[in-house]
Amino acid sequence: MSETWIDACEVDDVDEEDVIRFDHAGRTFAIYRTEDNRFFATDGLCTHEKVHLADGLVMGTIIECPKHNGRFDFTNGRARGAPVCVDLRTYVVKVENGRVLVQVG
Repeated sequence: MSETWIDACEVDDVDEEDVIRFDHAGRTFAIYRTEDNRFFATDGLCTHEKVHLADGLVMGTIIECPKHNGRFDFTNGRARGAPVCVDLRTYVVKVENGRVLVQVG
């Protein structure tokens, strides 16, 4: 399978310790930036009730879903708090020339 890198956003589009929504090819992703300037990407919808995670709260490396407060570790996708019990899919991210690129295939 070949690598497919998608240009998701500019580095400055994502504040430190925050998340933004990114849509591509009919799919929704969430792009995260930690307070130490690392970037991560996951599927953009909560695995519990398909709510946009970009509307949630980032605390360290945890994203809290805005609907039922389920939590995920966005660095590895693991479900970390009820009611979520299904992990998020994660994607490889790289930063080049001030752009955040996500490997989607």
